[in-house]
Amino acid sequence: MLLTADRVVTAGQDLRPAWLRVTDGRVAALGQGSIPVAADEHLDGVVVPGFVDVHCHGALGSDFASADAHGVRAAAEFHARAGSTSVVASVATAPLEVMERQVGRLGTLVRSRVVAGVHLEGRFLSPLRRGAHDERLLAPPSPDDLERLLAAGPVAMVTLAPELPGGLEAVRRLADLGVVAALGHSDADAGSASAAVDAGARAVTHLFNGMGPFSHRAPALPGVALTDERLTLELVVDGEHLDPLAVTLALRAAGDRVVLVSDAMSATGQADGRYDLAGQAVDVVDGVPRVVADGSLAGSTTPVAGGLRRLVVESGVPLQEALAAVTSRPAELLGLEGVGDLRPGSYADLVVLDPDAVTVRRVMRGGEWL
Repeated sequence: MLLTADRVVTAGQDLRPAWLRVTDGRVAALGQGSIPVAADEHLDGVVVPGFVDVHCHGALGSDFASADAHGVRAAAEFHARAGSTSVVASVATAPLEVMERQVGRLGTLVRSRVVAGVHLEGRFLSPLRRGAHDERLLAPPSPDDLERLLAAGPVAMVTLAPELPGGLEAVRRLADLGVVAALGHSDADAGSASAAVDAGARAVTHLFNGMGPFSHRAPALPGVALTDERLTLELVVDGEHLDPLAVTLALRAAGDRVVLVSDAMSATGQADGRYDLAGQAVDVVDGVPRVVADGSLAGSTTPVAGGLRRLVVESGVPLQEALAAVTSRPAELLGLEGVGDLRPGSYADLVVLDPDAVTVRRVMRGGEWL
Protein backbone atom coordinates (compact mmCIF):
# COMPACT_ATOMS: atom_id res chain seq x y z
CA MET A 1 0.00 0.00 0.00
CA LEU A 2 1.49 3.33 -1.07
CA LEU A 3 -0.02 6.39 0.64
CA THR A 4 0.59 10.09 0.13
CA ALA A 5 -0.26 13.01 2.40
CA ASP A 6 0.16 16.74 2.47
CA ARG A 7 1.86 16.40 5.86
CA VAL A 8 3.27 13.61 8.04
CA VAL A 9 4.41 14.44 11.59
CA THR A 10 6.34 11.79 13.49
CA ALA A 11 9.22 11.67 15.97
CA GLY A 12 11.66 14.42 15.00
CA GLN A 13 10.17 14.87 11.53
CA ASP A 14 7.61 17.19 9.93
CA LEU A 15 7.40 16.16 6.27
CA ARG A 16 5.46 18.25 3.69
CA PRO A 17 4.40 16.65 1.39
CA ALA A 18 5.12 13.05 2.27
CA TRP A 19 4.59 9.45 1.26
CA LEU A 20 4.38 6.21 3.18
CA ARG A 21 4.67 2.61 2.03
CA VAL A 22 2.99 -0.11 4.12
CA THR A 23 3.89 -3.78 3.74
CA ASP A 24 2.68 -6.70 5.89
CA GLY A 25 1.25 -4.41 8.54
CA ARG A 26 4.41 -2.38 9.03
CA VAL A 27 5.93 0.81 7.68
CA ALA A 28 8.30 -0.21 4.88
CA ALA A 29 9.40 3.30 3.90
CA LEU A 30 8.70 6.94 4.70
CA GLY A 31 9.77 9.85 2.54
CA GLN A 32 9.27 13.51 1.70
CA GLY A 33 8.31 15.05 -1.61
CA SER A 34 6.52 13.76 -4.66
CA ILE A 35 6.82 10.20 -5.98
CA PRO A 36 7.02 9.14 -9.64
CA VAL A 37 4.40 6.38 -9.34
CA ALA A 38 0.69 6.51 -8.60
CA ALA A 39 -0.28 6.15 -4.95
CA ASP A 40 -3.00 3.83 -3.78
CA GLU A 41 -4.58 6.63 -1.75
CA HIS A 42 -4.03 10.25 -0.74
CA LEU A 43 -4.79 10.91 2.93
CA ASP A 44 -6.68 14.12 3.59
CA GLY A 45 -5.29 15.58 6.82
CA VAL A 46 -2.18 15.39 8.98
CA VAL A 47 -0.82 11.85 9.31
CA VAL A 48 0.70 11.01 12.72
CA PRO A 49 1.64 7.83 14.60
CA GLY A 50 -1.07 5.99 16.50
CA PHE A 51 -1.35 7.18 20.08
CA VAL A 52 0.10 5.26 23.03
CA ASP A 53 -2.00 5.37 26.22
CA VAL A 54 -0.08 3.95 29.20
CA HIS A 55 -2.85 4.46 31.78
CA CYS A 56 -6.29 3.24 30.75
CA HIS A 57 -8.88 1.24 32.75
CA GLY A 58 -11.36 0.31 30.02
CA ALA A 59 -14.38 1.41 27.98
CA LEU A 60 -17.83 0.31 26.78
CA GLY A 61 -18.75 -1.05 30.20
CA SER A 62 -15.63 -3.23 30.50
CA ASP A 63 -13.07 -2.69 33.27
CA PHE A 64 -9.60 -4.07 32.56
CA ALA A 65 -9.44 -5.11 36.24
CA SER A 66 -12.21 -7.68 35.78
CA ALA A 67 -13.25 -8.01 32.12
CA ASP A 68 -13.02 -11.28 30.22
CA ALA A 69 -11.11 -11.51 26.94
CA HIS A 70 -14.14 -10.37 24.94
CA GLY A 71 -14.61 -7.28 27.11
CA VAL A 72 -10.92 -6.40 26.98
CA ARG A 73 -10.95 -6.67 23.19
CA ALA A 74 -14.03 -4.48 22.90
CA ALA A 75 -12.59 -1.77 25.16
CA ALA A 76 -9.22 -1.81 23.40
CA GLU A 77 -10.94 -1.62 20.01
CA PHE A 78 -12.92 1.41 21.15
CA HIS A 79 -9.74 3.24 22.15
CA ALA A 80 -8.01 2.19 18.92
CA ARG A 81 -10.82 3.71 16.86
CA ALA A 82 -10.40 6.89 18.91
CA GLY A 83 -6.72 7.00 17.94
CA SER A 84 -5.04 5.08 20.77
CA THR A 85 -3.73 2.12 18.79
CA SER A 86 -1.59 0.98 21.76
CA VAL A 87 -3.28 0.78 25.16
CA VAL A 88 -1.68 -0.41 28.39
CA ALA A 89 -4.34 -2.06 30.53
CA SER A 90 -4.45 -0.54 34.00
CA VAL A 91 -5.62 -2.84 36.80
CA ALA A 92 -7.04 -1.01 39.80
CA THR A 93 -7.03 -2.23 43.39
CA ALA A 94 -8.71 -5.59 44.00
CA PRO A 95 -8.06 -8.63 46.20
CA LEU A 96 -4.59 -9.98 45.52
CA GLU A 97 -5.79 -13.23 43.96
CA VAL A 98 -8.16 -11.32 41.66
CA MET A 99 -5.39 -9.01 40.47
CA GLU A 100 -3.07 -11.98 39.99
CA ARG A 101 -5.63 -13.84 37.89
CA GLN A 102 -6.43 -10.77 35.77
CA VAL A 103 -2.77 -10.03 35.07
CA GLY A 104 -2.48 -13.56 33.71
CA ARG A 105 -5.57 -13.11 31.53
CA LEU A 106 -4.28 -9.82 30.16
CA GLY A 107 -0.89 -11.38 29.49
CA THR A 108 -2.32 -13.62 26.78
CA LEU A 109 -3.79 -10.52 25.13
CA VAL A 110 -0.49 -8.66 25.23
CA ARG A 111 1.08 -11.36 23.10
CA SER A 112 -1.59 -10.84 20.43
CA ARG A 113 -1.31 -7.01 20.54
CA VAL A 114 -4.82 -6.51 21.91
CA VAL A 115 -3.24 -4.51 24.74
CA ALA A 116 0.35 -3.29 24.93
CA GLY A 117 1.11 -4.27 28.52
CA VAL A 118 -0.21 -4.22 32.08
CA HIS A 119 -0.09 -1.38 34.59
CA LEU A 120 -0.84 -2.14 38.23
CA GLU A 121 -2.50 0.87 39.88
CA GLY A 122 -3.02 -0.82 43.21
CA ARG A 123 -2.88 -2.18 45.81
CA PHE A 124 0.25 -0.53 47.17
CA LEU A 125 -1.33 2.90 47.64
CA SER A 126 -1.74 5.34 50.53
CA PRO A 127 -5.16 5.25 52.24
CA LEU A 128 -4.82 9.03 52.63
CA ARG A 129 -4.64 9.55 48.83
CA ARG A 130 -6.63 6.55 47.64
CA GLY A 131 -9.02 8.41 45.30
CA ALA A 132 -11.45 5.84 43.86
CA HIS A 133 -9.60 2.82 45.30
CA ASP A 134 -11.22 0.69 48.01
CA GLU A 135 -9.40 1.44 51.26
CA ARG A 136 -10.15 -2.02 52.65
CA LEU A 137 -8.06 -3.64 49.92
CA LEU A 138 -4.97 -1.42 50.15
CA ALA A 139 -1.76 -2.88 51.59
CA PRO A 140 1.96 -2.04 51.84
CA PRO A 141 4.08 -3.61 49.08
CA SER A 142 5.31 -6.81 50.70
CA PRO A 143 7.96 -8.66 48.65
CA ASP A 144 5.78 -11.79 48.40
CA ASP A 145 2.72 -9.92 47.09
CA LEU A 146 4.80 -7.95 44.60
CA GLU A 147 6.52 -11.07 43.28
CA ARG A 148 3.19 -12.88 42.85
CA LEU A 149 1.81 -10.09 40.71
CA LEU A 150 4.96 -9.69 38.63
CA ALA A 151 5.13 -13.43 37.99
CA ALA A 152 1.51 -13.53 36.77
CA GLY A 153 2.08 -11.72 33.48
CA PRO A 154 3.84 -8.93 31.54
CA VAL A 155 3.62 -6.07 34.04
CA ALA A 156 5.18 -2.95 32.52
CA MET A 157 4.48 -0.40 35.26
CA VAL A 158 3.47 -0.36 38.93
CA THR A 159 2.05 2.67 40.73
CA LEU A 160 2.88 2.77 44.44
CA ALA A 161 3.22 5.07 47.43
CA PRO A 162 6.93 5.03 48.34
CA GLU A 163 6.36 6.16 51.94
CA LEU A 164 4.58 2.92 52.82
CA PRO A 165 6.55 0.23 54.69
CA GLY A 166 8.58 -1.62 52.08
CA GLY A 167 7.99 1.09 49.48
CA LEU A 168 11.61 1.89 48.68
CA GLU A 169 12.51 -1.80 48.57
CA ALA A 170 9.68 -2.34 46.08
CA VAL A 171 10.96 0.53 43.91
CA ARG A 172 14.44 -1.00 43.89
CA ARG A 173 13.07 -4.42 42.96
CA LEU A 174 11.03 -2.99 40.10
CA ALA A 175 14.01 -1.02 38.82
CA ASP A 176 16.18 -4.16 38.90
CA LEU A 177 13.58 -6.00 36.80
CA GLY A 178 13.15 -3.17 34.28
CA VAL A 179 9.57 -2.50 35.38
CA VAL A 180 8.65 1.19 35.64
CA ALA A 181 7.98 2.26 39.22
CA ALA A 182 5.51 5.16 39.15
CA LEU A 183 4.88 7.30 42.23
CA GLY A 184 1.22 7.98 42.85
CA HIS A 185 -1.73 7.80 45.23
CA SER A 186 0.89 8.89 47.70
CA ASP A 187 1.17 11.21 50.69
CA ALA A 188 4.96 11.29 50.40
CA ASP A 189 6.81 14.42 51.39
CA ALA A 190 9.57 15.74 49.15
CA GLY A 191 12.25 13.78 51.00
CA SER A 192 10.47 10.46 50.60
CA ALA A 193 9.70 11.17 46.96
CA SER A 194 13.31 12.07 46.20
CA ALA A 195 14.52 8.93 47.95
CA ALA A 196 12.21 6.90 45.71
CA VAL A 197 13.65 8.54 42.60
CA ASP A 198 17.16 7.76 43.84
CA ALA A 199 15.99 4.15 44.31
CA GLY A 200 14.90 3.96 40.67
CA ALA A 201 11.37 5.41 40.32
CA ARG A 202 10.88 6.72 36.80
CA ALA A 203 7.36 8.15 36.54
CA VAL A 204 4.59 9.97 38.40
CA THR A 205 0.99 8.80 38.04
CA HIS A 206 -1.52 11.52 37.06
CA LEU A 207 0.42 14.52 38.38
CA PHE A 208 -1.38 16.64 41.04
CA ASN A 209 -4.12 14.01 41.46
CA GLY A 210 -3.88 11.39 44.19
CA MET A 211 -1.01 13.07 46.05
CA GLY A 212 -0.32 15.77 48.62
CA PRO A 213 -0.58 19.32 47.28
CA PHE A 214 2.40 21.52 46.47
CA SER A 215 3.21 24.16 49.09
CA HIS A 216 6.07 26.62 49.18
CA ARG A 217 7.17 25.11 52.50
CA ALA A 218 6.14 21.53 51.80
CA PRO A 219 6.52 20.86 48.06
CA ALA A 220 5.62 17.16 48.46
CA LEU A 221 5.54 14.82 45.47
CA PRO A 222 4.44 17.50 42.94
CA GLY A 223 7.49 19.60 43.77
CA VAL A 224 9.84 16.69 43.14
CA ALA A 225 7.97 15.73 39.97
CA LEU A 226 8.29 19.19 38.47
CA THR A 227 11.99 19.58 39.25
CA ASP A 228 13.59 16.13 38.98
CA GLU A 229 14.46 15.47 35.35
CA ARG A 230 14.63 11.72 35.91
CA LEU A 231 10.84 11.52 36.15
CA THR A 232 8.26 11.24 33.38
CA LEU A 233 4.96 12.86 34.36
CA GLU A 234 1.46 11.67 33.48
CA LEU A 235 -1.16 14.35 32.86
CA VAL A 236 -4.90 13.73 32.51
CA VAL A 237 -5.97 16.65 30.31
CA ASP A 238 -9.71 16.04 30.22
CA GLY A 239 -10.93 19.41 31.53
CA GLU A 240 -11.72 17.91 34.96
CA HIS A 241 -8.54 16.53 36.53
CA LEU A 242 -6.50 19.69 36.01
CA ASP A 243 -7.16 23.39 35.80
CA PRO A 244 -5.66 24.83 32.59
CA LEU A 245 -3.21 26.82 34.72
CA ALA A 246 -1.93 23.58 36.28
CA VAL A 247 -1.44 22.15 32.78
CA THR A 248 0.52 25.26 31.79
CA LEU A 249 2.65 24.99 34.93
CA ALA A 250 3.50 21.37 34.22
CA LEU A 251 4.33 22.09 30.58
CA ARG A 252 6.57 25.04 31.40
CA ALA A 253 8.40 23.21 34.17
CA ALA A 254 8.67 19.80 32.53
CA GLY A 255 7.19 19.88 29.03
CA ASP A 256 9.72 17.45 27.58
CA ARG A 257 8.90 14.92 30.33
CA VAL A 258 5.10 14.92 30.05
CA VAL A 259 2.96 12.07 28.72
CA LEU A 260 -0.78 12.38 28.25
CA VAL A 261 -2.91 9.53 29.58
CA SER A 262 -6.64 8.98 29.48
CA ASP A 263 -7.20 7.27 32.87
CA ALA A 264 -10.36 6.19 31.03
CA MET A 265 -12.72 3.96 33.00
CA SER A 266 -15.43 1.53 31.94
CA ALA A 267 -18.03 4.25 31.29
CA THR A 268 -15.94 5.65 28.41
CA GLY A 269 -18.04 5.51 25.25
CA GLN A 270 -21.21 4.95 27.28
CA ALA A 271 -24.12 7.06 28.50
CA ASP A 272 -24.26 8.67 31.93
CA GLY A 273 -25.29 6.32 34.73
CA ARG A 274 -23.94 4.10 37.48
CA TYR A 275 -20.83 2.03 36.86
CA ASP A 276 -18.28 -0.03 38.74
CA LEU A 277 -14.56 0.69 39.10
CA ALA A 278 -12.76 -2.21 40.76
CA GLY A 279 -15.72 -2.83 43.08
CA GLN A 280 -16.49 0.84 43.79
CA ALA A 281 -19.85 2.30 42.73
CA VAL A 282 -19.33 5.26 40.40
CA ASP A 283 -21.88 7.74 39.08
CA VAL A 284 -21.19 9.38 35.73
CA VAL A 285 -22.92 12.75 35.28
CA ASP A 286 -22.26 14.86 32.18
CA GLY A 287 -19.42 12.49 31.36
CA VAL A 288 -17.64 13.00 34.70
CA PRO A 289 -17.23 9.84 36.86
CA ARG A 290 -17.23 10.20 40.64
CA VAL A 291 -17.24 7.66 43.46
CA VAL A 292 -20.71 7.50 45.01
CA ALA A 293 -19.35 7.22 48.56
CA ASP A 294 -17.26 10.40 48.69
CA GLY A 295 -17.42 12.22 45.33
CA SER A 296 -13.79 11.52 44.37
CA LEU A 297 -12.97 11.57 40.68
CA ALA A 298 -12.97 7.99 39.39
CA GLY A 299 -10.84 8.30 36.29
CA SER A 300 -12.04 9.89 33.08
CA THR A 301 -14.26 9.19 30.08
CA THR A 302 -12.04 11.07 27.59
CA PRO A 303 -9.66 9.16 25.28
CA VAL A 304 -6.13 10.48 24.82
CA ALA A 305 -7.12 12.23 21.58
CA GLY A 306 -9.19 14.67 23.65
CA GLY A 307 -6.16 15.64 25.68
CA LEU A 308 -4.08 16.14 22.56
CA ARG A 309 -6.71 18.46 21.10
CA ARG A 310 -6.81 20.49 24.32
CA LEU A 311 -3.03 20.86 24.37
CA VAL A 312 -2.89 22.13 20.79
CA VAL A 313 -6.12 24.13 20.50
CA GLU A 314 -6.54 25.46 24.04
CA SER A 315 -2.97 25.56 25.42
CA GLY A 316 -1.30 26.54 22.15
CA VAL A 317 1.30 23.77 22.17
CA PRO A 318 2.76 23.15 18.69
CA LEU A 319 1.44 19.92 17.18
CA GLN A 320 4.82 18.21 16.86
CA GLU A 321 5.65 18.97 20.50
CA ALA A 322 2.25 17.82 21.74
CA LEU A 323 2.40 14.61 19.69
CA ALA A 324 5.52 13.45 21.52
CA ALA A 325 3.42 13.29 24.70
CA VAL A 326 1.03 10.74 23.14
CA THR A 327 3.37 8.79 20.83
CA SER A 328 7.15 8.46 21.16
CA ARG A 329 7.53 9.50 24.81
CA PRO A 330 5.07 7.04 26.40
CA ALA A 331 6.43 4.28 24.13
CA GLU A 332 9.98 5.05 25.29
CA LEU A 333 8.91 5.15 28.95
CA LEU A 334 7.67 1.56 28.87
CA GLY A 335 10.05 0.28 26.22
CA LEU A 336 7.25 -0.55 23.78
CA GLU A 337 8.79 -1.53 20.45
CA GLY A 338 7.43 -0.68 17.03
CA VAL A 339 4.90 1.93 18.22
CA GLY A 340 4.84 5.68 18.75
CA ASP A 341 6.72 6.37 15.52
CA LEU A 342 6.44 5.85 11.77
CA ARG A 343 10.04 4.90 11.07
CA PRO A 344 10.58 1.91 8.74
CA GLY A 345 9.97 -1.30 10.66
CA SER A 346 7.37 0.23 12.98
CA TYR A 347 3.84 -1.12 13.03
CA ALA A 348 1.64 0.67 10.50
CA ASP A 349 -0.39 2.34 13.25
CA LEU A 350 -1.36 5.80 12.13
CA VAL A 351 -3.95 8.47 12.72
CA VAL A 352 -5.23 11.03 10.23
CA LEU A 353 -6.01 14.29 12.05
CA ASP A 354 -8.12 17.22 10.97
CA PRO A 355 -5.43 19.93 10.67
CA ASP A 356 -7.55 22.68 12.23
CA ALA A 357 -9.72 20.99 14.85
CA VAL A 358 -7.04 18.39 15.77
CA THR A 359 -9.69 15.67 15.84
CA VAL A 360 -9.36 12.11 14.59
CA ARG A 361 -10.61 11.50 11.04
CA ARG A 362 -9.30 7.98 10.36
CA VAL A 363 -7.21 5.33 12.10
CA MET A 364 -5.04 2.53 10.72
CA ARG A 365 -3.77 -0.25 12.97
CA GLY A 366 -1.35 -2.87 11.77
CA GLY A 367 -1.89 -1.79 8.17
CA GLU A 368 -5.69 -2.04 8.28
CA TRP A 369 -8.16 0.84 8.41
CA LEU A 370 -10.50 0.61 11.39
